[in-house]
Amino acid sequence: MKRMIGFLLSAVLVASCAGCQKIEQSSVKTSNSVQKINENTIKENNVDYSQEFGEIKGCCVFYDVSMNSYNFYNKADCETRYSPNSIFKIISTLEGLECGAVTSETSTMDYNGNTYPFESWNTNLNLKEAFQNSCVWYYRQLIDKIGEEKMKKGLEEIGYGNCDISEWNGSGLAPTEDTNGFWLGSSLEISPLEAVNVTSKIFEGKSKYSNKNIDILKNIMESDVKGIYGKTGTGIDNSAWYAGFYEKENNKIYFALHLQNEDGTKIAGADAKKIAVSIIQKYYM
Repeated sequence: MKRMIGFLLSAVLVASCAGCQKIEQSSVKTSNSVQKINENTIKENNVDYSQEFGEIKGCCVFYDVSMNSYNFYNKADCETRYSPNSIFKIISTLEGLECGAVTSETSTMDYNGNTYPFESWNTNLNLKEAFQNSCVWYYRQLIDKIGEEKMKKGLEEIGYGNCDISEWNGSGLAPTEDTNGFWLGSSLEISPLEAVNVTSKIFEGKSKYSNKNIDILKNIMESDVKGIYGKTGTGIDNSAWYAGFYEKENNKIYFALHLQNEDGTKIAGADAKKIAVSIIQKYYM
């Protein structure tokens, strides 16, 4: 059994085709900031959520479907692309369900016997468990079952950031093959605004994905806060994500929050989630 040490992994509407062009450098602004989702006039607002962020550097965007309105905190950062890390599990879950690599939230992948730094990873897991425990080895198996051709096509169809999966096996930042991937500090990047548009396209029924598979995804995205559905993400570069939506009555408010702590203080997806929940409870509930 191999013991893995010294790393922190990812744990824890619609973009245009131009958004899928390969981008050679990281943190590049996306060319299209806001896309038309319905026939109403789109509203853009710059808002101040600095009290919720405190000393943490970051940004967030909230899209209210009923108002067709985007609220931006640090808009320039919301239009900048970053590695998606574990929020990529939202789209890879759907791609896996669509192609039959998994068929339900109870679909199981076999544990290989390695000792991982998170105890919850050290056993056989099903889809729901792997999503909620952000298990990289499970999703490495799932994504390999989907394959490069289908994954590339799926990302291009939905406009997932730069759609760049050229580093399929990752950049080697983690110590084992099954904990590396193109979505983990590697070739694939997406902006918070693009992440909101992708999630909105999925849950507003404007994508290829079946209602059955979207319902499975929604179920495993359910958080411990009523009405909030999301996915955290943690990067080895001291960055973090929380992306998803808040559902109230017949309306959804989509959000993506990205943190980048540059002072060396450790940060994780749980921190991003805490800030997002605080904003939702204060301004949207």
